[in-house]
Amino acid sequence: METLKVSSKSNPNNVAGAITNILKEKDKVEVQVIGAGALNQLVKAIIIARGFVAPLGKNIVCIPSFNDIKINDEEKTAIKMIIELR
Repeated sequence: METLKVSSKSNPNNVAGAITNILKEKDKVEVQVIGAGALNQLVKAIIIARGFVAPLGKNIVCIPSFNDIKINDEEKTAIKMIIELR
């Protein structure tokens, strides 16, 4: 499964396009964020992506979870969102 990483500086329209393009080819995509700003950008992107797939009679389902990761030998807790097209 492909993993996208979203930051607080990510453009929600670009992220939505990436999510939609991956969902056209695969049944799901995993997105990872760290921090409230990044999560905010991801939620906006999911809303935009839903607008892209709704005219096709499809909907987006999100399955959130926590994920412990290491960045520069430091433990951080990320939010992992599995996004599926239904």
